[in-house]
Amino acid sequence: MPAGFSVLSAAVLGFLLGLKHATDADHVVAITTIVSREKSFRRAAWIGGLWGIGHSLTVLLVGGALVIFRIAMPPRVGLALEFGVALMLIMLGFNNLRPGAAMPHAHDVPLKFNGVRPIAIGVVHGLAGSAAAALLVLAAIPQTSYALAYLFIFGVGTIAGMTLITAMLAVPSVYAADRVVRLQSGIRFAAGALSLAFGIFVAREIIVTGGLFSTAPSWIPK
Repeated sequence: MPAGFSVLSAAVLGFLLGLKHATDADHVVAITTIVSREKSFRRAAWIGGLWGIGHSLTVLLVGGALVIFRIAMPPRVGLALEFGVALMLIMLGFNNLRPGAAMPHAHDVPLKFNGVRPIAIGVVHGLAGSAAAALLVLAAIPQTSYALAYLFIFGVGTIAGMTLITAMLAVPSVYAADRVVRLQSGIRFAAGALSLAFGIFVAREIIVTGGLFSTAPSWIPK
């Protein structure tokens, strides 16, 4: 097989896997709690793109460091990073469920606020996923330069995927905003409840199954 074709195949695969990565359950649950208040497909897509940028930059930097230095992330560190994702999901859920959160106000949606939060959430997810990305690319692409290029393309795919997903997730909220305010409040409440429940479930799995606070933690990057 020609070398050029192999590189092209790897690039296409990396982009497609990045698209798929954006659909991971914890990613979708987290971003849903944010876009549940949006009234515009454009703003929702923008939020998803910012989330993807924060996630992809972190994976490229942290995963790239693991690739360059050929080191493995310690199990307890990996579990702690995933536990951070669980705590973030719980906080996002509480934010949507808190009194007064169901009714959007003008001061809730400035561009700066909506820009910082999705990037920060993307960074948290990127930290938790960087080890798995590094392991995957090291197993498939031993050359460091190609491996870093793959991580970059993977990140581009993740950004594209999350931009598309957030625009789609905003459909119920945008539809409700033009018709029934109570329905939009229900969407936000449901998104918050889902985020809270999923965050508690993930946290329990990390503590009980993974043994985060035990003497011998067990962790498989994913």
